[in-house]
This record gives sequence, structure tokens and C-alpha cells, in this order.
Amino acid sequence: MARQVFYSFHYQPDSTRAAKIRNIGKIEGNKPANDNDWETVIKGGDAAIKKWIDGQLQGRSCTLILAGTDTANRKWINYEIETSWNKGMGVAVLNIHGITNLSGNTSAKGNNPLDGFTVKGRNLNSIAKRYDPQGIDSRAKYNWISNNIEKIIEEAIQIRKNV
Repeated sequence: MARQVFYSFHYQPDSTRAAKIRNIGKIEGNKPANDNDWETVIKGGDAAIKKWIDGQLQGRSCTLILAGTDTANRKWINYEIETSWNKGMGVAVLNIHGITNLSGNTSAKGNNPLDGFTVKGRNLNSIAKRYDPQGIDSRAKYNWISNNIEKIIEEAIQIRKNV
């Protein structure tokens, strides 16, 4: 049975890259919000956004942050990381800057979204892992992700159980 995973990503620049990863099909992810649904959620303000995120996290065993150039230090990404960790979920970062968008472009590698979080006096980035897909182009990186995503999720869950 596929793991239930919450995918966290910076919507505007990375939705195409995230969709490619979500469509691998080896991991069951949260249902993506379409533009109209998301617009409705954000019109409700912070409380509505938190409620939506909290609902999406229900029944998930891991949060996989699909990190692009500007994913780190975003208000709702930070909320998703903190809430996931506090709920006892596995947390991992998967860099997706090397995956192409609809225009066929990749982007620059961003900062680690786990920087700045402290758990039991340690930086979360020294506990949870950040993965940089191997390969010389988008296709190779996609294949690396496809071949390793299940292991990444399982390792994140094991790390969280051991902390």
C-alpha cells in the first residue's frame, strides 16, 4: 500500500515541477488544489489557510517538501514543516530545481527550507534529510526521483520515529 504523503511546495513557480513528481504514482499524495479552490481558501485569510493545510495533513505519514529556488522561509511552507514535525510525521526535502517547468526551464537551487527550525536543541536540517537528485538533465533527475522517492519517504518516517 502506498504511503500517504503531503507535498509542500511554492505554488506559483514550482507547480509544474511538483506535478511531475506527484504524478510518478508510487506515493499517494494529497489532492492538489486547483487555482479556483486555492483562491477561495486564501480569501478566507490565515485561519482558513491553516484549516485547509491541517485538513490536508490528516492521515499523512510524511511531508515531502519539493524545494525550488524560493521555497525556504515562506510563511505557509514553514507552517507545514512545523506542524508536520509536531504531529510526529516524517519530514524530508527533495530539491526540484533541476526539473523542467512547462517552458522547459530549470531554476537555481534554493536554500534549505529546514534551516531555522530547532528540535531538542538541534537544527532540524541536521536531523531530517535534504535530497539532491542525481543526473545531468531533467530527465535523469526525474528518473532518480522516481527510483528513490519511496526510500526517501520511508527514511524520513524512520528518522522521525527515532527522534
